[in-house]
Amino acid sequence: MSIPAETIAIVTVCLASAAGVLIRPWRLPEAIWACAGAGVLVIAGLLAPRDALGAIARGRDVYLFLVGMMLLSELARREGLFDWLAVHAIVWARGSPARLFTLIYGIGVVVTTFLSNDATAVVMTPAVYAAARRAEADPLPALFACAFVASAASFVLPISNPANIVLYGGVTPRLGDWFAAFGLPALLAIVATFLTLRWLERPRLAGACRSGVELEPLSGGGKLALAGIASTAIVLLTASALGWRLGPPTFLAGLGTALPVWLHRPRKIAPTLRHISWSVLPLVAGLFVLVAGLEQSGLIAALAQSLSGSPRPTAAGAGVVVAVAANLVNNLPAGLVASHAIAAAHPPALVTDALLIGVDLGPNLSITGSLATILWLAAIRREGADVSFWHFLRVGMVVMPPALALALAARIALG
Repeated sequence: MSIPAETIAIVTVCLASAAGVLIRPWRLPEAIWACAGAGVLVIAGLLAPRDALGAIARGRDVYLFLVGMMLLSELARREGLFDWLAVHAIVWARGSPARLFTLIYGIGVVVTTFLSNDATAVVMTPAVYAAARRAEADPLPALFACAFVASAASFVLPISNPANIVLYGGVTPRLGDWFAAFGLPALLAIVATFLTLRWLERPRLAGACRSGVELEPLSGGGKLALAGIASTAIVLLTASALGWRLGPPTFLAGLGTALPVWLHRPRKIAPTLRHISWSVLPLVAGLFVLVAGLEQSGLIAALAQSLSGSPRPTAAGAGVVVAVAANLVNNLPAGLVASHAIAAAHPPALVTDALLIGVDLGPNLSITGSLATILWLAAIRREGADVSFWHFLRVGMVVMPPALALALAARIALG
């Protein structure tokens, strides 16, 4: 059976755009490539302007969630909250690099759970690097802890990863249902990732490091940021328990945390807003349009058919396939495609949950797996460190498969 030329054209544009997002030719921002692909679809008549605008509008919950979380993360960074936590980790480590690694991993679990994986990979990483250097320890294990825990802990809560909201179309399961489905898989993923990464990095964690660093009190702004994060966690847990959409309360919580800091020190408004990664919003909007094009091409309908098999084997296969696919096209586009396939196929909850586990854990295989990991690499390069694609892949090939296998097996066993 011949494939329509229009379908070939749409898939080609989408693949080229995804490649641009991952490779970033000429160092152009990721958003430019996503928006360029979306623009080509509309200009070439492959997607109607009305459908493109509708696709952009469907992402409003994701945009509000991202703005709220980015605002909270940037406030916490600027007010020294992450630096304060990192210095405390040095003191609590008492001269042991292995204990320092464990503490940073534990802090990463908390930050990912309540501030999303992007905060751990992007905002926490510079503070961790500075802390490791201050402790005169090899910074690489701590940096890897930030990168890998950002995915391993990203389905503890619905708010732990923007991809969670994307995959469920903005309406995530209620909190009780979420814990019933993902509590054990998330715990196994976190523990398995820690143990394998700890084992791999054992040569770098041998010996001793410095512990005598001066503890400075948390600033007033830092205390406000910490209180705001705690309040936000309570608000979002309540919203999730009630089955509300998470975008609006996340945005309002971020704004509510920022206002007291800004009213006290208005000069911080402009620097805070300037350092937020606003380009993430057009990137996500462009990806929504690209996926709308794939939906029109019929590709998503074909993928939806593959989700109609027996639930347990389908869940296992779908989770593994989407985990691998996330490393080829990035997990956000993979999550968007999976979301549309779910909407078309209406598979059992078990299959949907397996897809989410694959979308969240798959990026621990390679640097290209998620936007958070790509931004993590950019963050460590700004600090003077670097990790090659192949180095990360060698680590990821050991760390990701056990965590994915255990998480999927646990979810399938729960039925």
